[in-house]
Amino acid sequence: MSVHKYFTEQDKLQITNAIRVAETNTSGEIRLHVENKCPGDVLDRAAYIFEKLEMHKTELRNGVLFYLAVEDRKFAILGDAGINQKVNDDFWECTKEKVIVHLKDGKYAQGLADGIVMAGEQLKAHFPYQKDDINELSDEISFGK
Repeated sequence: MSVHKYFTEQDKLQITNAIRVAETNTSGEIRLHVENKCPGDVLDRAAYIFEKLEMHKTELRNGVLFYLAVEDRKFAILGDAGINQKVNDDFWECTKEKVIVHLKDGKYAQGLADGIVMAGEQLKAHFPYQKDDINELSDEISFGK
């Protein structure tokens, strides 16, 4: 069954708009990858997807991946080395917990958009937007199987 069924066009727009808004204030990059199943450990899978999406190639190593395996009910947030050195040790876990509250209620778009905004605020604090910034990664949702 297609993972797309969990997201309406309006949901996708809400999420991509959250990414775009978050990124207008920072040089950081945020991506969302959604698939049905998560083979193995969720953080290992998120790291694999992070590399597959070439998120480690941002100039300041400040990419953030939101990873969701809908059917397996697994979720992770993975930040690159640059942002991980700046945020508090529990930031990603606190953000994840706030997103999961919405995910449990089936409010995928709302939860993910809220988490993306939170990540954007941290990115803005540590990697503010510069006039010569370019959007290094796509803002579109990455869908797996």
